[in-house]
Formats: sequence, structure tokens, C-alpha cells
Amino acid sequence: MPSPTRRDVRWVGLPAEVRRSQRRALLVGAAFDLLGTDGWAGTTVRAVCQRAELNPRYFYESFVDLDALVVAVYDHVVEELAAAVLLAQEAARQAAPGEEAAQARAGIGAIVAFVDDDRRRARVLYVEALGNEALNRRRIETGHTLATALEQQGSARGGLPEHEHVGRVAASMLVGGMSEVLVAWLDGRIRAERSQLVDDLADLALALGEAAVAIARRRAKS
Repeated sequence: MPSPTRRDVRWVGLPAEVRRSQRRALLVGAAFDLLGTDGWAGTTVRAVCQRAELNPRYFYESFVDLDALVVAVYDHVVEELAAAVLLAQEAARQAAPGEEAAQARAGIGAIVAFVDDDRRRARVLYVEALGNEALNRRRIETGHTLATALEQQGSARGGLPEHEHVGRVAASMLVGGMSEVLVAWLDGRIRAERSQLVDDLADLALALGEAAVAIARRRAKS
């Protein structure tokens, strides 16, 4: 690690709040790299501080413990993913107004590209989250939130009644299934080019949504 003098130079002249914010960002970045490469076993307070070139005392300036840090890493990756998906969907919306299938395909394409372009992201989102209780709780919470959002979107577009649970079933299947497919694809257990995987996922997602609507309408008539 660098000497105290060298470390302190980075913060000279900066307001205290800015210094804390920058040190926190360094810790999150270091933990992301470790968690995404060495995994949970290699992500320790000592290793994170060494990677960030920070004195360990700065760790506890921003985080109560290691669990709090890895949850912050997970949240940061989820925020980046959400931003990428929204950007792709907005571009598709402008290019093809009213074509919901194109927007869905663009969103799925953004997800696949996001985890494929940096495999550390996939490991943080889908693999290492299973090895830490706090991280797994956040993963489950995030999955529920996403499933709820997808259910609401499906209800608004397909006219599903609020009391009809098939929309939640379909949304939950899509969220959980997408994760499993991406892990299998990245591991090489699904042999497909990226573009083909996006096409398959988009077609299946749209078919699942259509099936949920058909089931709800059939039930409403009975």
C-alpha cells in the first residue's frame, strides 16, 4: 500500500464530504473488482482496502461492515443495468414508436450485452449473491421489485385484472428464468451467439406475456 503521505495527497484541498464520497467510490470499485473476479471468499476488508489503496480506517468511515459494502456493490451494478436498459428502450421507442415488441427486445439485448461485456457484473448479480446472506436478501428483494414492475407493465398493456395472479407468475418466471439462462450461457452450457440468444429470450418473453393474457381472459369467461 502507498505511504500515508501519498494517500493523503489525493484529498488535499477537497471538502470533507467530497473526500468521503470519493473514498467510498474507491471502496465500491475495489470490492466490485474483487467480488467479480476472486469471488466472495477473496473479498475481505483488508483486500478491498489494499485494492483501493486506502487505510482500513477509511473503510469504516463509509460502511458498517463487509456485508454493507457488498450490498452497495450489488446496488451499484443494478443501477447501471437499469440505466442501460432504459437507454436502449428509449432509443427503440424513438426509432419505432408504439412497437412494444421492439422495446422489449431492446431491453433484453441491453441486459445480455451488459453482463457479456463485463463478466464481473454477471458474477456479482447472479453468482456471488448466493454466497452471502445479506447479498442474497438484496438479490431476492430486487427480484421481487422487478417482478412487480413487469407485472404492472403487463397488466397495463394486456388488460390483466389486478386480482389475476397469473401476471405475477409470468413476471416471476421471466425474472428468475432470465438469470438462470444468462448464467448458463456465460458458462457455455447454452451454445448460441449473442444475437441469437437475444432473439430467443425476446421471443419467449413476449410469448409468455401473451400466454398470461390468454389465460386471464379464459378465466374471466368461465
